[in-house]
Amino acid sequence: MENETQIKKRKLQITTMEVTGEIFVVPFFGQGHLFPAMELCKNISAHNFNVTLIIPSHLSSSIPSTFSNHSPLIHVTDISVTASPPPETADEPGSEKEVQSSGRRGNPLQEQNLQMGKGIKSFLSTRSGVRPTCVVIDNMMSWCKEIFVDHEIPVVSFSTSGATASAMGYGMWKAEVENMKPGEIREIPGLPKEMSVTFSDLSRGQRVRPQRRSRPPGDHAKPDGHTGPPNRMRPHGPRGGGGGGGSAGPGQKPRWVDEVKGSAALLINTCENLEHVFIEYMAEQTKLPVWGVGPLLPEQFWKSAGELLHDHEMRSNHKSNYTEDEVVQWLESKPHGSVIYISFGSEVGPSIEEYKELAKALEESEQPFIWVIQPGSGKSGIPRSFLGAAAITDDSEEEEGYYPEGLDVAVGNRGLIITGWAPQLLILSHPSTGGFLSHCGWNSTVEAIGRGVPILGWPIRGDQFDNAKLVAYHLKIGFVMSRGDSDNVRPGKFKKDDLAAGIEKLMSDEKVHKQVKELSKEFEGGFPASSVKALGAFVEFVSQKAT
Repeated sequence: MENETQIKKRKLQITTMEVTGEIFVVPFFGQGHLFPAMELCKNISAHNFNVTLIIPSHLSSSIPSTFSNHSPLIHVTDISVTASPPPETADEPGSEKEVQSSGRRGNPLQEQNLQMGKGIKSFLSTRSGVRPTCVVIDNMMSWCKEIFVDHEIPVVSFSTSGATASAMGYGMWKAEVENMKPGEIREIPGLPKEMSVTFSDLSRGQRVRPQRRSRPPGDHAKPDGHTGPPNRMRPHGPRGGGGGGGSAGPGQKPRWVDEVKGSAALLINTCENLEHVFIEYMAEQTKLPVWGVGPLLPEQFWKSAGELLHDHEMRSNHKSNYTEDEVVQWLESKPHGSVIYISFGSEVGPSIEEYKELAKALEESEQPFIWVIQPGSGKSGIPRSFLGAAAITDDSEEEEGYYPEGLDVAVGNRGLIITGWAPQLLILSHPSTGGFLSHCGWNSTVEAIGRGVPILGWPIRGDQFDNAKLVAYHLKIGFVMSRGDSDNVRPGKFKKDDLAAGIEKLMSDEKVHKQVKELSKEFEGGFPASSVKALGAFVEFVSQKAT
């Protein structure tokens, strides 16, 4: 960490340089979107651009003070948003009740974004002087693109996921995989053979309720004159965020195709070392400049290879039943590479029934484990973290969700059950951690790769299925959860024996441990050189378009 003198010196150096221009960045609401957007702001500011992060007001508490202190060129604009409590039940997608509902009885994300749209328009109307060079918009916020276009601000699309999911979705659509027959395997031209589509891939995510189709891009004007997103943000599946409409079904036209229409370029949170062929495929199909500018992880992540990371130095802490010091103390008591880390992120997770099966598997095993249980685990609907403090009600049972009662007593010191926020970077960087049971969200995936921890994928929805295939079949640094003794990865609820077998396979397979350690060496030199080059190409590109 920099001391105060070093920070002042760096800021002085920056302020003596001529500012090149200004770039806006508009993230989606979940931590998996906000954190990469913050790192993107830092990287852009290093090219001497003013960068303004535009967020709803309730996200302010998720931004540490170190963010704005990183550079005098970084600014945060809060758009005042009054959050609504989530509805008790979700209306059926496209129903008359859904269309007419609003506020408490409707979709709270929809109402929140109506306010966000108005706030962005107000922010832009109060600005005077030189127009910003461009705005970088998270694909899941593409509904607001036309607001910036109306102000003649060039738009660049931004995907916080990797390139694999977007490439696979597009390839499956073009390959018309919905016509596949049982037992058939279909290769996608231009993509690796090991990523071929199986018939079982077509039924992935069936536990997730289908969503209403998105409206055409730019359709942000409502009949009542409000400005906001299309009505497509449905709560879905166990803790499904549903932001931006999620992913289209296998074989359907991917939503990102419409979301990037009219954009000048596409930025993806990845790098050439991980997804070169998928980045190239995306550029070929979109006919846009496509740059891998990640993985967008904290600066300390890249500067501390082989060292123990401390999350509180990089990210705002939230409520937890264990401090970082207590987590370190527990990890220090365990043998090297013996701990399986289990976490499903802040937005999605298995069902309550599957959580119970996981608890049984952990109780009967001898494996040391850390299990992170988020508020509302196993519950359906939009995560309350998306909606701000006003979304918290007195219904403590709903907020707490599932908890494995009695497991802590049964396993004793062999297990550590963390409720709420967990220091994931610390856990993954500790030498006692030997495996990661993950939903394969992109941030979690690259964090594990960067610290040489193999992954057992338990994808729940969207891009997670393709990330899991990338991990298991292309990079060969882990496995995907399957049922029974076969590679049956079709949708369905996993039982205790499936989970126990998956964990045992991951922890004992020397080949995947060796492979992920080799891959992690690619990042020991710091932030990927290909991404440094890509960021340079991006700022040069938008600067030229602005002239």
